[in-house]
Amino acid sequence: MVTLHPNFLERDGKKAFVVLPYEEFIMLEEEMESFEDLKALRAAKSEESDVPTIPLSQARKELGL
Repeated sequence: MVTLHPNFLERDGKKAFVVLPYEEFIMLEEEMESFEDLKALRAAKSEESDVPTIPLSQARKELGL
């Protein structure tokens, strides 16, 4: 679990903005990029779910590896 240390800034007596330490911001940004990558991977796998496949051993044989 990520521990954050936010500072809340108010406008008209209501929370309006959050300020984070730079390191925490970078960490959150990296986590969001990983999440977006995971979403894209899952979408691609879903789109390709009915595409025929071959075993790795057969692919190696065909590629001469």
